[in-house]
Amino acid sequence: MQKGNIGVTTENIFPVIKKFLYSDHEIFLREMISNAVDATQKLKTLADRGDFKGELGDMTVRVSLDEKAKTLTFSDHGIGMTAEEIDKYINQIAFSGVTDFLDKYKDSANAIIGHFGLGFYSAFMVSEKVEIVTKSYQEGAQAVRWTCDGSPEFTIDDAEREDRGTDIILHIADDCKEFLERQRIENLLNKYCKFMAVPICFGKKQEWKDGKMQDTDEDNIINSVEPLWTKTPSTLKDEDYKSFYRTLYPMQDEPLFWIHLNVDYPFNLTGILYFPRIQSNIDLQKNKIQLFCNQVFVTDQVEGIVPEFLTLLHGVIDSPDIPLNVSRSYLQSDANVKKISTYITKKVADRLKAIFTENRKEYEEKWDDVKIFINYGMLTQDDFYDRAKDFALLKDVDGKYFTLEEYKKLIKSEQTDKDGTLVYLYANNKEEQYSYIETARQKGYSVLLFDGQLDTPVAQMLEQKLEKSRFTRVDGDIIDRLIMKEDRKKTELSVEQTDSLSHVFKSQLPSFGENGKAAEKIDFSVEVQSLGEQAQPVLITQSEYMRRMKDMSRYQSGMGFYAQMPDMYTIVLNADHELVKRVLADTEANTQEALKPVLAELKGQEARLAAIRQSQDKKKYDELTQEDKDLKAEAEKAVNEQKDKKNAILADYAKNNSIVHQLIDLALLQNGMLKGAALDAFLKRSVDLIK
Repeated sequence: MQKGNIGVTTENIFPVIKKFLYSDHEIFLREMISNAVDATQKLKTLADRGDFKGELGDMTVRVSLDEKAKTLTFSDHGIGMTAEEIDKYINQIAFSGVTDFLDKYKDSANAIIGHFGLGFYSAFMVSEKVEIVTKSYQEGAQAVRWTCDGSPEFTIDDAEREDRGTDIILHIADDCKEFLERQRIENLLNKYCKFMAVPICFGKKQEWKDGKMQDTDEDNIINSVEPLWTKTPSTLKDEDYKSFYRTLYPMQDEPLFWIHLNVDYPFNLTGILYFPRIQSNIDLQKNKIQLFCNQVFVTDQVEGIVPEFLTLLHGVIDSPDIPLNVSRSYLQSDANVKKISTYITKKVADRLKAIFTENRKEYEEKWDDVKIFINYGMLTQDDFYDRAKDFALLKDVDGKYFTLEEYKKLIKSEQTDKDGTLVYLYANNKEEQYSYIETARQKGYSVLLFDGQLDTPVAQMLEQKLEKSRFTRVDGDIIDRLIMKEDRKKTELSVEQTDSLSHVFKSQLPSFGENGKAAEKIDFSVEVQSLGEQAQPVLITQSEYMRRMKDMSRYQSGMGFYAQMPDMYTIVLNADHELVKRVLADTEANTQEALKPVLAELKGQEARLAAIRQSQDKKKYDELTQEDKDLKAEAEKAVNEQKDKKNAILADYAKNNSIVHQLIDLALLQNGMLKGAALDAFLKRSVDLIK
């Protein structure tokens, strides 16, 4: 019997392992299985090279649970260890046997998982005592038992074991009883070991019999699904990929298409990435790509390896060259990771371009599903934009698709404004913006459909990428002002007429956001413009800038204040339209007498205020006396009082003018803003006007 202390630099190594070394206690199971698979793979390598000439026999790794004894045992029929090897590889922490083995057999070694030699010690996270019973494959080897209770002290004794291989027996601690539950262990084995290269058995398969689940005689092999990514792509059919996808994601719809990764220089990487069906919602289930290291599940947090926009994809990546820390739970940032990320980006871009080039019709049919990936990529990675700009598509309101270059050629002659800027018109809802779209069509303009979640930031990006280009929603302004071919036509109305007309309409606009929520509030301003006799009498437009900022605030931090601002619309009155002219004429006829004294007084007060300002403008602010300030304030108050009287007279007239209300409601109805009682009043008024 041998006793000794484990070669560590501190007696507190086990508490450190238990609390800090591993990100999650369940990792111990992966490490135990990995060690068993390593031992099995080592023996296969020795047999392949002729260094082991015995019978390999059953190479299954077996996991057994004894709830009464409170033990969890991992058994393999692999290379085993001698007492000297235990002393070297178990007692000396972090001196990995894998390193020596790979140095010797680097050209022919099968998939060896371990790298650090610390994996075994994860057992102490869940165990109060750990035993190893092992027998080396070497002829005449003596079986030995190693025992440690979580302190640096250990014992090694001779043991009885008929066959080569190793049993690791974990005596589960009281605070980790969850690892004595069959379902818990089976779930973990399915999570970490589903695709391992060596069969993993956990007890017997069960069936429902006599009112309860009972064991059958058949081994419960965990990893019965063959990892498709290890096969040569040319040997696989579409159904193979679809079937494997169903294995990975049983509840998901069929994928759009997939990319089979297979590279061995300058790093090793295999995998299959699937494009799932996502339309206009980045539900951003970013934990759908599973990272493996030699077919052992490592993590589904792959942001460090897979470019951010591709974390929307599903699938698997397997690479022994991705650097992991000792717990294999966190990626370490280094040049290899960057190279792998760049490779994946290029591979995805190449695949998309190939589909676009080889079968454009099929590509266009899938565009609405795949565009969220491509748009996300172009927004977040310049190198992907450089590749994707040739196969990224724009769709118009008629459902036709164009590349960026094709669409530029289509609209260049008609949609270039007087300053040489190419204007891209778009709608985000064909039904709600129908009349605006039709007005643009009558001008010979094309309108894009931007109804995706990322279309607003994409428009912002394309304005920066494309030379002298501007994107604007088709209802963002009067069509002649969206694409100005000549200087704006001035109205023939006087300032007083414009002011009166504006207030008549503004005074009758409904109030939105009365519940006090700023985000639901709507502010209106009124403009009077000459739009031609054939144009609509009243139109509602919304500032492209403010709308876009509000949309962008949903995606970018630091822009939240835009989301809290009210929606701002402009009511544009067409001074050339017969109905607007009639309203103005009726206003002047019905308010002239009441306004005469008010306007006269207003004119006098404005002249007085102008004289005061002129005299005070010659002085510095700190030279003004309190009397000066009071005089100016009194004059301003007098002016405002007369304006209020004027506006009250106009509003009193307007409230009974059915044409004003009808024109306002028609404009609101066109924009989906007429609802409830206001809509009911409009319908009744419409009937009355028809009578």
